[in-house]
Amino acid sequence: MRSEEFATAQASSDPTRPGPGADAGARRRQRSEGAIVLRVEASRGVSRAVRVAESGASRLRFPRGQHGLDGAMLNVAGGLACGDRMSVEAEVGPHAALTLSTPGAERIYRSDGATTQVATRLAVEAGGALAWLPQETILFDRARLARRLDAEVAPDGRLLAWEALMFGRAARGETVQVGDLEDRWRVRRGGRLIFAETLRLNGQIRDLMAKRTVAGGRACLATLLYVAPDAEAKVDDVRRALDGCDVEAGASAWNGLLVVRLLACLAERLRDAARAVLPLLMGRPLPRVWSC
Repeated sequence: MRSEEFATAQASSDPTRPGPGADAGARRRQRSEGAIVLRVEASRGVSRAVRVAESGASRLRFPRGQHGLDGAMLNVAGGLACGDRMSVEAEVGPHAALTLSTPGAERIYRSDGATTQVATRLAVEAGGALAWLPQETILFDRARLARRLDAEVAPDGRLLAWEALMFGRAARGETVQVGDLEDRWRVRRGGRLIFAETLRLNGQIRDLMAKRTVAGGRACLATLLYVAPDAEAKVDDVRRALDGCDVEAGASAWNGLLVVRLLACLAERLRDAARAVLPLLMGRPLPRVWSC
């Protein structure tokens, strides 16, 4: 087992901490909540959703496609802030395949109190394949986000996970000065922990991102994780694909696990890298919502 725990920069004080009045105001508001629960199974070589449940502001749709079962996740609330809670639970049965993505970026707005909670639980059973491919999450100034991804993968299952973060909207000249982010990943194969990581950025986000040991002044970052029997064999192809992209990236592979880290000045550069690399690992084109 190779288990890694990263704590990337935490400020000694938190300028985003609200005063007593702000906490009381946040409690009085009606907060947005949403949940998606999904199970996919294979029948005669075709993957079908056998259980779909959605609640609150979360919706799941299955656009017609030519490359298998693609699910598009939507947040009809239009963004998240101040204690909103969203969750996704997706199970892929034996020899079934599923791709989950979003039609656009998710936005985490400024908070005057509580932290937005986003939780994802993924399970891939024997011979199954799951691609978790949401488009980027945009953090606004003074946003507070705690995000967690937990995955359980069978020894011969395949999991491809992509998550991108954008600090502010560069096209509008916006930056994230202060905020609070915790991004926690835990992945198990056959019940054994193989990947553990926690990214924490708290307080003066802009100053932290400017450090060479964090992001070197770049405002966009992404992590790609590929858990599969052929993961190590793919690393050279992934590196060659990234060579032609305007991003700073590094890829490593060990024990059936491939990890790619990416940094960019613009979200568009991360999307270009995703379009170059993800189809290589999926063995098919990206879902149509990625071209919207």
